[in-house]
Amino acid sequence: MQPGLIHAYLLDHSGGGKELPWAEVASWQPTQGVLWLHLDYTDDGAAQWLRTESGLDRLVVEALLSEETRPRATPLEDNLLIALRGVNLDPASQPEDMVSIRLWVEENRIISTRKRRLLSVEDLLGRLRIGRGPSGPSSFIVSLVDLLVRRMGDIVDQLEEKIDELESLALDAPGGELRSELAYLRKQAITLRRYLSPQREALSGIMAAEMPWFHESNLLHLREVSDRLQRHIEDIDVVRERASVTQEELLSYNSEQLNSRMYMLSIVAAVFLPLSFLTGLFGINVGGMPWAQAQEGFLIFCVLLGAALGLQIALFYWKKWL
Repeated sequence: MQPGLIHAYLLDHSGGGKELPWAEVASWQPTQGVLWLHLDYTDDGAAQWLRTESGLDRLVVEALLSEETRPRATPLEDNLLIALRGVNLDPASQPEDMVSIRLWVEENRIISTRKRRLLSVEDLLGRLRIGRGPSGPSSFIVSLVDLLVRRMGDIVDQLEEKIDELESLALDAPGGELRSELAYLRKQAITLRRYLSPQREALSGIMAAEMPWFHESNLLHLREVSDRLQRHIEDIDVVRERASVTQEELLSYNSEQLNSRMYMLSIVAAVFLPLSFLTGLFGINVGGMPWAQAQEGFLIFCVLLGAALGLQIALFYWKKWL
């Protein structure tokens, strides 16, 4: 097998095809059918083949081997250079850690490159094996984009379920841990939106390219997929706004709780301030203090403190501070 080759598949124009060994790939002719080559661009063998034997322009090769890429669709004569992203469903990774795939699409040949495994590509290969896959380059693009967007929809649904759960918890038991979860959810939504918006522009670029081999029915399907992607982006915006509103409600609730506690402390301090003043004043050890020698002095002083306390409480009620 050619180093860096993940698989080679020959489409039969009927939704099926067959896998080819590298020896047959080297002798492939356009009259045999549409050839799909899927390569690992990090492999030196794949990079060498693209540079020396693929027959592609140097700029196209560099785009297929680029480590960092942004979703786009660039027409070059009657061919398309496409970069797309899919959500990362690896349990050890986060969904917003997007996986990129690069495509060079000709009328009779498709070359795709990737670094990490993309489940949508494996789904597409599975459809080909059972005879329900794409029949040509235009249906290949539409099928791949459709699978990418469907998996994005699963992630968006998870975000919506999560924000529903957090909103419910915010009403029942607001706390610091909940604020952290909301902040993390907002980060996920913001990151996903930043990655998905260029994907929508890439789909628009594919539709605007007007390739002669792009069938009208596939163009309509691609437009529907683009509309679905736009709805996902709008749903992400809604999740982000709901998370922001819930965070504000939590902050407002915590602020009210703090203000309530500070208010009670202020009331207590206001009540005991004059009482502390009187006890401090009568506690000085100097001559001339009233009732110092009288047996009923302590009782008189307690009555005085009680009267002062009652006067304060009456004043607070009159001012509606309690």
